[in-house]
Amino acid sequence: MAETDILLQELESSGILRLTLNDVARRNALSEAMLDRLEQAFAEAGQNTDVRVVVLAANGPAFCAGHDLKEMTAGRADDDGGQAYFARIMAKCSGVMQAIVNCPKPVIAEVSGIATAAGCQLVASCDLAVAEEDAKFSTPGVHIGLFCSTPMVALSRNVASKHAMEMLLTGDMTPAARAAEIGLVNRIAPKGELQQATMDLARKIASKSSMTLATGKRAFYAQREMPLAEAYDYASKVMVENMLARDAQEGIGAFIEKRAPSWEDR
Repeated sequence: MAETDILLQELESSGILRLTLNDVARRNALSEAMLDRLEQAFAEAGQNTDVRVVVLAANGPAFCAGHDLKEMTAGRADDDGGQAYFARIMAKCSGVMQAIVNCPKPVIAEVSGIATAAGCQLVASCDLAVAEEDAKFSTPGVHIGLFCSTPMVALSRNVASKHAMEMLLTGDMTPAARAAEIGLVNRIAPKGELQQATMDLARKIASKSSMTLATGKRAFYAQREMPLAEAYDYASKVMVENMLARDAQEGIGAFIEKRAPSWEDR
């Protein structure tokens, strides 16, 4: 990929796909073009058997500043004042966030700089997140009269209600350490060690059976929305199907025989 591309892609031999937001001049905003590229990239990653884990990183001082407000403001020139355009952009952005959740490969956000509004939503939509120690997060829509309602969906599914509401109602910046305390990110990396920390985590996950990871990720998000009894019934059926898979048989056998498993990802 050319360095001028707004989304860089690099697949390393261990099966880790690095997607790097590269629209530095616009602080990696989720423009129409960026949303299109992300949607395509996650669809392709989900189908590519060589990809085992996806890392979502960014170049520049901002991980992602959210929607491109200049681009959105231009939409007000339409005859309907922008209503149809705004609806299309919100639907497109929501589709990208769901594509991350629905992607069968684990997705890890590698966050440096700021992640604000839909950029914070992007982090919350990933399965895991590693943040550099000076990273900051916010849902600042209240400052400009625009409540961060769509970021709220992902945020409220990651942190407790009162923590989510504090971020949404104040719009204040949340430092990385606090983001880890409330569950928005998993780990904090010292300055200059973010990529190494993220890739260490990614490689550990990539060493597992991709069939098992896909089964578990799908089940995790599905059961979370169910009542308790329904969730247990669903998860029990998933366990039965998983037990019948080749890699489960191999993994259990390897554990009993005290040897390393040989995955076939099926």
